[in-house]
Amino acid sequence: MRIGLFVTCLVDTLSPQVGRATVAVLERLGHEVVFPAAQTCCGQMHLNSGYRGEADRLAARWERVFDGFDVVVAPSSSCVGTLRETYGVEKALELSELLVGRLGVEDVGARFEQSVVYHPTCHSLRVTHVGDAPLRLLRNVRGLELRELSRAEECCGFGGTFSVKNADTSVAMCDDKCAAVEASGAAVCTAVDGSCLMQIGGRLARRGSLPRTLHLAEILAAT
Repeated sequence: MRIGLFVTCLVDTLSPQVGRATVAVLERLGHEVVFPAAQTCCGQMHLNSGYRGEADRLAARWERVFDGFDVVVAPSSSCVGTLRETYGVEKALELSELLVGRLGVEDVGARFEQSVVYHPTCHSLRVTHVGDAPLRLLRNVRGLELRELSRAEECCGFGGTFSVKNADTSVAMCDDKCAAVEASGAAVCTAVDGSCLMQIGGRLARRGSLPRTLHLAEILAAT
């Protein structure tokens, strides 16, 4: 299958290794992954901040850039959720739902010998509805010990610009999430949204905690 890669602003700017990991997983499975260099933002941050006109223009540009693809994958359920829920772009898929739901793959041949806890992000739970697809993939990673996260469905406090406009509340929410990660005893916290992992990882570091954060794609790419 020929798949377009929407790398997203955050991955492109702060965690390009997640984009490379996404490509590695799909190419290992025999798919062609194409990165249109003209891509920019999907408009999510503008939309969340009340700039609907600017968001609409960016979303329209996104559709033009990815017009030649039947399927587009992104390592971000929040960006995919914006494209699908607000703009009706059904061909945009988050990585785990593409693998499990569209391609029918639960074992990507990964090996990752660490204890891991999975944080289901708000968008993956309530917008893209990826369900247990990330957990199915993690359970098939060789050497991985999957641990339970208490109060897993609670928000980490990022919420895009919410974390900037309501910093104190955001930090309190993230401290609750970090406490749950720490209590799990896992060495790694993973999720399908880099923005949430940035929030959790940053707070874990400030707390002097041992767990680190890794995107699901990075774990699936590991061999």
